[in-house]
Amino acid sequence: MQRRAERDQGVQRAKRFHRVLVCAAAVPVMLIAAGCSSDSGDSGSGSGGDKAAGAGATVSASASAAPTVQAAAYKSLPESCGVLSSKTLKSLVPKAAKSGKKGTSEAGTRGSCSWSSLDNNGVKGSQFRWLNVSLLRFESDPSRGTGEAQATKYYEQQIQDAQSVAGAKNAKSKAFSGTGDAATLVRYDLKKKEGAFKQQTVVTRVENVVVTVDYNGAGLAGDKAPSADTLAKLAERAAGEAVTAVSAANGEGAASPAPSDSASGSKAPSKSASPSASKSATGSASKSASPSKSAAKKS
Repeated sequence: MQRRAERDQGVQRAKRFHRVLVCAAAVPVMLIAAGCSSDSGDSGSGSGGDKAAGAGATVSASASAAPTVQAAAYKSLPESCGVLSSKTLKSLVPKAAKSGKKGTSEAGTRGSCSWSSLDNNGVKGSQFRWLNVSLLRFESDPSRGTGEAQATKYYEQQIQDAQSVAGAKNAKSKAFSGTGDAATLVRYDLKKKEGAFKQQTVVTRVENVVVTVDYNGAGLAGDKAPSADTLAKLAERAAGEAVTAVSAANGEGAASPAPSDSASGSKAPSKSASPSASKSATGSASKSASPSKSAAKKS
């Protein structure tokens, strides 16, 4: 019985030893499997890296394909009340105050200034003159086009507005050279209770800036009406001087900009006018700077 018990105990020890050997043999297998699993994970992350690289390439390609627009030539505007010399002002509005009346403005985007002159000769009558100079600059934008294209559109609209003033008589228009990139004179007569007014509107574009000069005159209290031809020449002179001031404010070489992305070519405008400036900003600038209508109202 004792030997049988000892034999049974030996069998049990042998079985336990066998199990230990089996488990020990299984450990390398598990390690190898884990190693394979790790390699498989690396391969998977490599595939993910390829996908990420591909996504990055797509983003890069999309960015390079984003629309670009020619940068606007002119980046600033001169002070509106300082674009005309004292000599020119003396010729157009001899009895006006030394400083003009500044209108709605936004630095670098739009501005306007006006002068009124009344030469009262008592019983002999009076000579009235009114002058307004407005400036509007457009910034390039992918959604609206280049500053020059926007300025060209606004230039044409200003001419149409000047030609469609209610009550205008003997209206005439003529394009002329030597002032900016494009210039047009619109002239007409306007009868009001104060007298007969001779209106001259000069609209000119230089690069991405539009300059509008409104100038009118009238003989009041029995004085004779001024010469329309003389007024027209003075208005053209003022427009030329204003264009020169715009170019000077932007320095030499401003008319030959290099192409650039819209991100570097524009701000959020102006707003401004987006001028520069957004659509609403451009619309409000157009309304405030409308030459002929404002001239007819203030004359």
